[in-house]
Amino acid sequence: MPMLSDPSHKYRPFPQVPLQDRQWPSRTITSPPRWLSTDLRDGNQSIIDPMDAVKKNRFFDLLVEVGVKEIEVGFPSAGQTEFDFISGLVRSDRIPDDVMVQVLTQSREDLIRTSFESLEGARAAIVHLYNAVSPAWREIVFRMSKDEVRQIAVAGAKVLRDEAGKRPDTDWHFEYSPETFSTAELDFSIEVCEAVMEVLQPTPDHPIILNLPATVEAATPNIYADQIEYFCRNLPNRESAVISLHTHNDRGTGVAAAELGLMAGADRVEGCLFGNGERTGNCCLVTVALNMYTQGVNPGLDFSDIDRVIETVEYCNELPVHQRHPYGGELVFTAFSGSHQDAIKKGFEAHSQQNDEEWRVPYLPIDPADLGRNYEAVIRVNSQSGKGGFAWVLEQDQGLKLPKKMQADFSKHVQRMADELGRELNAADIWDAFRHAYHVKTHPKHFQLVDYEESRAADGTRIFSGKIAVEGQEQTVSGRGNGLISSVIATLEDSFGLDISVVDYTEHALGSGRDARAAAYLECISGDQTIWGVGIDEDIATASVRAVLSAANSAIALK
Repeated sequence: MPMLSDPSHKYRPFPQVPLQDRQWPSRTITSPPRWLSTDLRDGNQSIIDPMDAVKKNRFFDLLVEVGVKEIEVGFPSAGQTEFDFISGLVRSDRIPDDVMVQVLTQSREDLIRTSFESLEGARAAIVHLYNAVSPAWREIVFRMSKDEVRQIAVAGAKVLRDEAGKRPDTDWHFEYSPETFSTAELDFSIEVCEAVMEVLQPTPDHPIILNLPATVEAATPNIYADQIEYFCRNLPNRESAVISLHTHNDRGTGVAAAELGLMAGADRVEGCLFGNGERTGNCCLVTVALNMYTQGVNPGLDFSDIDRVIETVEYCNELPVHQRHPYGGELVFTAFSGSHQDAIKKGFEAHSQQNDEEWRVPYLPIDPADLGRNYEAVIRVNSQSGKGGFAWVLEQDQGLKLPKKMQADFSKHVQRMADELGRELNAADIWDAFRHAYHVKTHPKHFQLVDYEESRAADGTRIFSGKIAVEGQEQTVSGRGNGLISSVIATLEDSFGLDISVVDYTEHALGSGRDARAAAYLECISGDQTIWGVGIDEDIATASVRAVLSAANSAIALK
């Protein structure tokens, strides 16, 4: 069947929340939330081949390393593999003192008991209880009344309380989720949570975690934020509850919903690294954390080596991180467009000269170096690129800082190569094009420097004398001028009848210290044509001579 011409017959707009004086739109996020990774539970149940023990342990170690302090390690009643992994973490003493593991259970007595058994001997742990409360589940799935659904939650809470009482050596924490919260009546969700709190008796010093999941994202993120603010403002004994968010990405706004939910008063965010999860995925913890980082807030999670994090996540999930995924994707810091490349190049130049550390590089909301990325892949060249792109690549790869007018001259060579190859040009391609365009470190058909000497005449002029190979045959030549460059030009005119005049000269060092080299650039006129020459050598004078010969070879090529 095709899409409906009038979908309102089948789908209804999500109702607004009765919150007239909402406060969250004027708030900003100024401190990080508590983070819970559910990669080992929600993420694991969402992949084609669930993780084995080796992958689970590797993922657990990664989460600890990046700084996650609360980790949902599984659903122990789901099977023996889950149970053994969780109990193995406890028995092997692999849980750091500052990390709490969490397990999930439905509100059934036998499943809750199994969950506590899996955590036997733990120093501290969170047991997460849930049952669905929305009308669709009550009426279609369970065929229960509100009272019956509330009683399921209360009965489960009593089992939590009693099982924890049997194990006083563990510091037990409780989490309750009115599952399908985002599509349930707000007042009923509050009513159920209040009933659970009456059983578990949380205090400000030992609060309950109330998780308010967007089990299926069904509205815009501002609606979810309204729901969170309404819940926080109307929950009795709010000071004894940690409000947690668990957003999904069905509408593509799971991250936005979590961020607005924090602005609305929540304290905790649940999600997965790079957003793995059921259907379109969970909230991406990496994105939320690094969004905060770019606003000057330390998220408390460390992604300084984001590529290694990606490598582990891809290995464990057997799913690729998309090339365009925020912050982590292979291409997120890459510009192909000429105008983008020019802006980025100028941004880096300005950043290197400023007196403070403020990051203000166009098109890059974060410094790739903060995530362990280098700058080589920031600008990449294809047929869409401009002169700023290949100039950046040459500077990063070879240290060459081409004069602006020379960039325009070289651009036609790069464009021709890109059109001929029909693919992205790498640094080696661009260097090869540059060498051939300006006869650098190649075997030119005409002039190649073999050796030379410079001396001063009695009248103060400079004398160039040396050997130049012409099409492989060495010739001894000489000429006189006001300086070294003019004496080489005079030599070319006297010995070969070549007429070249210099318009501009630029030089700079390549590197520093004993291994430093020099690059020299010449803009010249030959006849009515503008030509360019470039020379590279350990000695700046010799680099200048090579630049003149490079221009001479370009002049010959025009004939």
